[in-house]
Amino acid sequence: MKRVFTGLAAVLFLAVVAQFFLAASGAFDSAPTEEAFQPHRVLGYSIFVLAVVVTVVGAIAQMPRRIVGIAGLAVVLVLVQVMIAEVAKAFGDGSTAGHLIFGLHAVNGLLTMGATETVVQRTRKVTVKPAEPSRVAT
Repeated sequence: MKRVFTGLAAVLFLAVVAQFFLAASGAFDSAPTEEAFQPHRVLGYSIFVLAVVVTVVGAIAQMPRRIVGIAGLAVVLVLVQVMIAEVAKAFGDGSTAGHLIFGLHAVNGLLTMGATETVVQRTRKVTVKPAEPSRVAT
């Protein structure tokens, strides 16, 4: 079960990396904003579901509490992403306040990436068994 958790955590991290690509791709797309960011939006909601699954699987696999906690933090950070986007939209696309608030979306995305990367790194330390020292004939 711990290996499943490790794999899911890696997929989550890669999905967050892909999310940055889709954000940049949407920003430079000539299509209308709603259409240009549709793949980014869809993957974002998928990341939320995957983060919840990773957290639950981590708890079931009895991973260390800190790792499960950081996975749970990723869930919260993804929820904050949605809230930031909605608040920024409420201010309007052309407003200064909307742009400033939307800038937090990128910063929070980096925090999400950091949290998911931390889960992957710590999980690998827990699940990868150290190599046995080679026996040298004396």
